[in-house]
Amino acid sequence: MSRKEVDRLNVIQSVLSKQLTQAQAAKQLSLCIRQIKRLVKRYREQGAAGLVSGHRGKRPNNAIEASVREKALSLIREHYSDFGPTLASEKLAQRHSLVLSAETLRQWMIAEELWVTKRRKAARIHQRRPRRPCRGELVQIDGSPHDWFEGRAPRCTLIVFIDDATGELLALRFVPSETTQSYMETLQTYLTTHGRPVALYSDKHTVFRINNPEREGELTQFSRALKTLDIEAIHANTPQAKGRVERANKTLQDRLVKELRLQGISDIEAANDFLPGFMTLYNDRFAVPPQNPLDAHREVLHSPEELDLILSLHHQRKLSKNLTLQFKNREYQLLAKGQGYAMRGATLTVCEAFDGTLTLFYKGHVMAYRLLSEGEPPTPLDDEKSVQHRVDQAKQTQKARPAYKPAPDHPWRKSARFTEPSQHTT
Repeated sequence: MSRKEVDRLNVIQSVLSKQLTQAQAAKQLSLCIRQIKRLVKRYREQGAAGLVSGHRGKRPNNAIEASVREKALSLIREHYSDFGPTLASEKLAQRHSLVLSAETLRQWMIAEELWVTKRRKAARIHQRRPRRPCRGELVQIDGSPHDWFEGRAPRCTLIVFIDDATGELLALRFVPSETTQSYMETLQTYLTTHGRPVALYSDKHTVFRINNPEREGELTQFSRALKTLDIEAIHANTPQAKGRVERANKTLQDRLVKELRLQGISDIEAANDFLPGFMTLYNDRFAVPPQNPLDAHREVLHSPEELDLILSLHHQRKLSKNLTLQFKNREYQLLAKGQGYAMRGATLTVCEAFDGTLTLFYKGHVMAYRLLSEGEPPTPLDDEKSVQHRVDQAKQTQKARPAYKPAPDHPWRKSARFTEPSQHTT
């Protein structure tokens, strides 16, 4: 008998010996008087065994069949061996119509050594910043370099835009590396879909900020575009400051990698086509309602053509006396009828689209031009993040290239004759 049942036996015996009334026994055991009467009757008929729970030793009515357990574990071994219990329970329900709680699955997986419990690390305390109240007020952005295709394709980077108020993924895009172009293209998709946010919260990567003290106050191409669009640029001092997007990156590196594997996706183009549907499922699972239902996104005031020009690379060039300018080893002739003399030595803005198209602006007007001469294109410069992509590309190229083996009559082979050194005596 359990300790509770032993206490109950002592009280019932006291009732039978007239030491306690039924009302006193009911109060002591937190039972009603009718239940005390039942227990007294059972004790008289069966003795102490009558006070033992009748459910003991019986299979619970809500117990899961052994066949269901074996089916679930078999599916996990076959398809989801590296999944956590929560994600595995979601996939069993979605793909196999097998609904099980994550905790039940966790216990089964631990018993079968399919899941190892992790010791919780001592948390480092950081001052917590409350969420913004409105959707679209603050959007955290970051790039997450990772082996997203698990070796089926080269490593790449996922650009992530996440709302601070709701935790909602607002834009995702796979790109080869974290560059100005990748962020501008993702921002253009974001603006077309949602409108202009109040502020973007990023790290201090050179895409967002010039970190040279001698050039303090200068704008990067991306921050110049944000200023034109009237979007505030905020830079975090630490990764923990923009913890929402950092935690989302960890979740995506777990869940999205496995989703791409299950869908058989092994290239950036197919992965980008898959992302909109994935974002919907992710937001249904993890996004929370904002404190204020007002959406702070603002209308984009520029036309699609103007937006293309804003989200391009802007360069300043000075015209020669002949109204020519140099740009990337090419010489261009400005076709300015009627105002050529006044434009000698003037500074123009060259807007370079990411497909190589150039647009020349002078005092807000588009200027006509023609190509005069063309040289070799300059070698692109890399930063600490894009260089990783260049190295991965070089490895793939070198791996695919067959090794060169000199012919038997090659001069190098003929000259490579080694003899033992002669012995000298003294």
